[in-house]
Amino acid sequence: MSDSEVIAEVEVAAAAPSGGLTLEDALKTVLKKAVINDGLVRGLRECSKALSRREAELCVLCDSVTDESYLKLVEALCNEPEEKIPLVKVPDAKQLGEWAGLCQLDREGNARKVVGASCVVITNWGEDSEARQFLLDSIASQ
Repeated sequence: MSDSEVIAEVEVAAAAPSGGLTLEDALKTVLKKAVINDGLVRGLRECSKALSRREAELCVLCDSVTDESYLKLVEALCNEPEEKIPLVKVPDAKQLGEWAGLCQLDREGNARKVVGASCVVITNWGEDSEARQFLLDSIASQ
């Protein structure tokens, strides 16, 4: 996958003026910080619980999910009228799984045995960072 692919509702092609941070890099950094701070929920059941309880800060959904009802459920929970939760779509489930920590790392630090993730939800951002601010600004501008 190249950096010029679309992360669904937000374009990745342009780089930010501050340091060349792309949306894909920002999303990867934010997800890894959420994993470290135990603030990342993975899987449909846990994600739907976090979304319905309004604990979610950000939802990341994979476009390549074949079940339409799955996509409709997550999108409906994110777009509830009282409080909308930002939704970012990514094209590849394996890449989302790697970013969410659903893999094993070998000695060189390369991901092995990656499990695909179709939906992840951030409930705790962890520390404030430039990547988080860039991601939120990108979502707000869309």
